[in-house]
Amino acid sequence: MPEVLFYHLTETTLEDSLPGLLERSLARGWRAVVQTGTEERRDALDMHLWSYRDDSFLAHGTDRDGHAADQPVLLTVTPDNANDAQIRFLVDGATPPDISSYERAVFLFDGHDSAQVGAAREHWKIIKAGGHAVTYWQQTPDKKWERKA
Repeated sequence: MPEVLFYHLTETTLEDSLPGLLERSLARGWRAVVQTGTEERRDALDMHLWSYRDDSFLAHGTDRDGHAADQPVLLTVTPDNANDAQIRFLVDGATPPDISSYERAVFLFDGHDSAQVGAAREHWKIIKAGGHAVTYWQQTPDKKWERKA
């Protein structure tokens, strides 16, 4: 059964936080899939991951590009695990698929968006009721993560 983490973004944006989390996942030897709520968000993250830092980029692809199985990080709007990822990130209130095949599932949600907060609460209840080990992390004013539950 996968470990499930909820990350409550209060001090930074998804664009600020996601690349570092993806880099750490790849450093563990994991492939990652990022499920967005919309194609527009997927496409915006696609562009961002190529240019988020001047000295680096994050190798990735999208479900519309083809060759999904070859991607270390796959951005998608579907519930599929086309790149055989070990970790699934769910952003912008994306509806989670069956997460039982993953080592970890990570829900990232914007604390300033009431719809995302509400969706995260609902996902928490469902996942917790399913018997998963669930933790909740919130950003501190200095942009670090603090475990709250």
